[in-house]
Amino acid sequence: MFIQTESTPNPATLKFLPGKEVLREGTADFRDAETAAQASPLAGRLFEIPGVTGVFFGYDFVTVTKDGPDWQHLKPAILGAIMEHFMSGAPVMASVAPANDAGHAGEFYDKADEELVLTIKELLDTRVRPAVAQDGGDITFRGFENGTVFLHMKGACAGCPSSTATLKHGIQNLLRHFVPEVQQVEQVA
Repeated sequence: MFIQTESTPNPATLKFLPGKEVLREGTADFRDAETAAQASPLAGRLFEIPGVTGVFFGYDFVTVTKDGPDWQHLKPAILGAIMEHFMSGAPVMASVAPANDAGHAGEFYDKADEELVLTIKELLDTRVRPAVAQDGGDITFRGFENGTVFLHMKGACAGCPSSTATLKHGIQNLLRHFVPEVQQVEQVA
């Protein structure tokens, strides 16, 4: 098995491409070892590696976030854990549905803005999310209120030094162009 790695705009996050489907639908974002171990055998295994602070699963990639050690020290252990997991045939997730992909739960917006929200979501799904996935992350819609779009950043995007520029200059400008009612974009946890 050959696993490719790609750097991301976040220097603390590296993208691993195992050449296999990781999650068929949605994404899963883990920020602590306990939650990871309960929801995913693979995420639990990765959190056992000292220095790993985050694991994110996309369709065909795994991003790992670290603190402390250099990638040259962590990368072999991470590659080994991913390879062992896929070679074992164990499932990526302990349950059928991704544990951390809340979907539409927790969204907020005025019913009168439903058509605007549908347009915003379509733009995010077709123009923003594919580009962000290339960098090992994901962005999901959380709400729309008084001209402000609230988005949740996951994977490599969470804590990325360039995430503010991505939000303010990239996504905000795109949404303002197609949906004039959008005045600004904010990140929510």
